[in-house]
Amino acid sequence: MSYEDILYDETDGVATITINRPDRYNAFRGQTCMELIDAFHRAGWNKNIGVIVFTGAGEKAFCTGGDQGAHEGQYDGRGLIGLPVEELQRLIREVPKPVIARVNGFAIGGGHVLHVICDLSIASETAIFGQVGPKVGSVDPGFGTAYLARVVGEKRAREIWYLCRKYSAQQALEWGLVNAVVPPEQLDEEVQKWCEEILEKSPTALTIAKRSFNADSDNVAGIGALGMQALSLYYDTEESKEGVKAFKEKRKPDFRKFYK
Repeated sequence: MSYEDILYDETDGVATITINRPDRYNAFRGQTCMELIDAFHRAGWNKNIGVIVFTGAGEKAFCTGGDQGAHEGQYDGRGLIGLPVEELQRLIREVPKPVIARVNGFAIGGGHVLHVICDLSIASETAIFGQVGPKVGSVDPGFGTAYLARVVGEKRAREIWYLCRKYSAQQALEWGLVNAVVPPEQLDEEVQKWCEEILEKSPTALTIAKRSFNADSDNVAGIGALGMQALSLYYDTEESKEGVKAFKEKRKPDFRKFYK
């Protein structure tokens, strides 16, 4: 598969997968998800690869979720909502290699979910975290909600979703959302250090460890499948469409006039 929206590199046992849409703050469309799925398959079952680094191009954003410019009630790809993000999320968990999120900027919305489900997250001091779904007529009902609660606790997970605030890298570290925070100029060096430590370990032992961690929360995939079915119906409502329209028109949405 040739890539238009992402970059792929293999160097010294490390596969680096980069969303390459900096002009869109590395927001993903259907095509982006398809390419990411291909790349994670490519790296995940390559025995020469011991660890996968997932990041975004540029300095502004890791990923800001679904591209609202490609969202007209449905996104532009396959799947229940025209966006195979469910498949991508499961794949990041299923590949038998540790996946490190290199968070270099905004990790917002669906991008926030992607970093949370990675095995490890290393962030720049300039990184910003948070959710926006209820502000734009959307939600990520699965790993974005239920699994997030396992990471930060129910109260904080609900705060993140209900209030849609933005959180600093330091706050994310204190909450357990990330493993380490470093100055932006040290981000690559820190990620490389973690990769080198992982590459020294038994790949089979790491795979067993990852599988056993996942086994405890794999039921969240079922919650997500049910939630995505509901989300596909929600996207057809005027209430949801108001969020997209308001975002594009750069105004506050008025959801309640459609809530009946």
